[in-house]
Amino acid sequence: MNDVVKNARAAEAAMRELFAPTPLQRNDHLSARFGAEILLKREDLTPVRSYKIRGALNAMRKVLARDPGQERFVCASAGNHAQGVAYVCRHFGVRGVIFMPVTTPQQKIDKTRVFGGDNIEIRLTGDYFDDTLAAAQAYCAEQGAHFLSPFDDPDVIEGQASVAVEILSQMPRPPDLVILPVGGGGLSAGVISTIRQLAPQTRFRLVEPAGGASLRAALAAGRPVTLERVDSFVDGAAVATIGAAPFEILKDVPPEDVILAPEDRICTTMLEMLNVEGIVLEPAGALAVDALSSLAGEIRGKRVVCVTSGGNFDFERLPEVKERAQRYLGLKKYLILRMPQRPGALRDFLEMLGPDDDIARFEYLKKSARNFGSVLIGIETSHPGNFDALFAKLDAAGMNWRDITDDEALAEFVI
Repeated sequence: MNDVVKNARAAEAAMRELFAPTPLQRNDHLSARFGAEILLKREDLTPVRSYKIRGALNAMRKVLARDPGQERFVCASAGNHAQGVAYVCRHFGVRGVIFMPVTTPQQKIDKTRVFGGDNIEIRLTGDYFDDTLAAAQAYCAEQGAHFLSPFDDPDVIEGQASVAVEILSQMPRPPDLVILPVGGGGLSAGVISTIRQLAPQTRFRLVEPAGGASLRAALAAGRPVTLERVDSFVDGAAVATIGAAPFEILKDVPPEDVILAPEDRICTTMLEMLNVEGIVLEPAGALAVDALSSLAGEIRGKRVVCVTSGGNFDFERLPEVKERAQRYLGLKKYLILRMPQRPGALRDFLEMLGPDDDIARFEYLKKSARNFGSVLIGIETSHPGNFDALFAKLDAAGMNWRDITDDEALAEFVI
């Protein structure tokens, strides 16, 4: 048995101090939809509702084994890593200092404090994560504390590899395919390095949010690179630079095995899992399930494991998720109309709407010095084709209109 497998199994055994193996569940809905056996590895059901507790536990136990006098650990995180570190600090009875951006939602601060109790101190520093990270690392240098990286640490990667040990022990035979989300790379590196040794016939697909494809960029450059711009919607996986240690393991992954998931499509997956299955997934937690849509042609008849990496979803974001899902499915659009300022003009427009068209937003600014006024209108419908009929009517009536649904600049300000 080589060191990779030995260390992964030791990490998996250590997890039992805190929680039982997370379930590996066959999902009948997804299996029927894709004509495959789809199993979900439910990392959203750990005590902190994400896999991050694994890396934190393994790294902390190994540091304490090497240096029993180390009593203070530090991390920088606004989400799952902070909660995992807090939980493990309380477990080992050590002090934790958790740096979070000032902009962190109160719900996440409160949850982290509940997990860590009196063993942790939360410091709100910086408007952006880079500022928070710099403050945390400076504190470590001054105080001699140990910094716990969320992914760029061999001990953290070993901890995440415990997911692979559990998957293989929960199945009568290895899966044909494992789909893994990628952010900083710790989870995917740990799982792949272990399954490559124990089940070399199993294949992998990795999934990144389209607005944060740091692994795809690193594979193209042959080294980790920093993305100029990152869409933060998939906050648990929107990482500008993949970790150096994970990339050493992932550098031979074929680029075509890395799937880019559009943020709006991820929203449709989150809603489907919530409405159909009653499973609450955060955006990053839905990545592996969302990738099934891109793989439909090649997974039929296969046994596929999707790792649902987290379920820490703030329901205040649900309206945004629904909005983005509707826009992706073509069921909601925003138009700017130039409407003549005369009696009956609005009625004429309303009569063009079909029976399934619903006005979700309407803003009209009447200017008495002009013959036309601008209207911002949001329309929801039951089928994308209904918009084709509406647009044909607008054109036939000679109306001046513009679809701004996909205009990012305009949407940011007026939608």
